[in-house]
This record gives sequence, structure tokens and C-alpha cells, in this order.
Amino acid sequence: MRRLPVYLCILGILLGLGDVLSQPCLFVKAGGQRVAVVPAAPGTSFTIHFIHSVQKTPVWENLAVAPDGSSFVLHSTRYQSFGVGLPFLEQEGNFRQEGDYYIMDDMERHFPRLTLRTGVGTKLTLTLGGRRYRLYESYPPGTPVELFVSPLGKGMLS
Repeated sequence: MRRLPVYLCILGILLGLGDVLSQPCLFVKAGGQRVAVVPAAPGTSFTIHFIHSVQKTPVWENLAVAPDGSSFVLHSTRYQSFGVGLPFLEQEGNFRQEGDYYIMDDMERHFPRLTLRTGVGTKLTLTLGGRRYRLYESYPPGTPVELFVSPLGKGMLS
């Protein structure tokens, strides 16, 4: 009978640990290394900033964890000059110009996960959870950068 409190305590710890390990998190990995892990509720936002490889002008892509809690949605893009891969068509969202910038809002493009690469002169930067990650300073050009949402326990193993 004296062991019952010990067993109950162990059971409580295991249940609490299971709850923590099942919480969804946004993972960022670069070159196979874990760069960031932040809690990921639907609507958790982040920004990808880079210098366009052809136009050599800045681009900001504003994304969030999708309502399903397991993927991403691209909400808007802000950039300075038209170029390959930059949105401008009416069916891609609401396009407007503000000063020197072009903005495409309401894009609502969904991605199950994102794979980016550092590039020569692209200055790939991620702003997430109140921190700025200058990936181009820590990883050589061509390094794959993966972003995905997963339960904490599963993401830590992958």
C-alpha cells in the first residue's frame, strides 16, 4: 500500500510528459541541424525575408500555421521589383503598390511543409517567435532549410 503514492506520482509524470510531447511545434532545421522549435497554434505567424536572386531586391513573405494546425498558409508577399516567381496576377490575391513596394495580400496558398535553400547573396532570414534567424550567416549557400509542424516528440526525433 505504501507504493501506491509512488505509482500514482509516476503515472502523473508520464501523463504530463505525454501531454508535452504531443503539443504541436513549428520546427526549423538547416543542414540537418535543429535551428528553432516554437509552439505552433493555428495562426502562429512568421516571415521569410530574402534578396531575390535575379532582381537583387528584398522580398518578404508572410506566412502562418494553417487552421488545420499541421501545415502553412502564405498570406502575403511584399517586394520591390517584378521578377521571376513573384506574384502579380489578379487570381493570386489582392495586388497593390505602396510607395516603392508591391504587395500581394490574401494569397492563401497552402503548403504541407516548406523547404528553402540558402543562396549566394540572398541573405535568407527567418523571423519567428520574436527572433530573427539570419540563416545565411550560419549555413553555406545551398544548405536546405526545412520548416514543418509536428508534435514535439515526433519532431525531435526527425
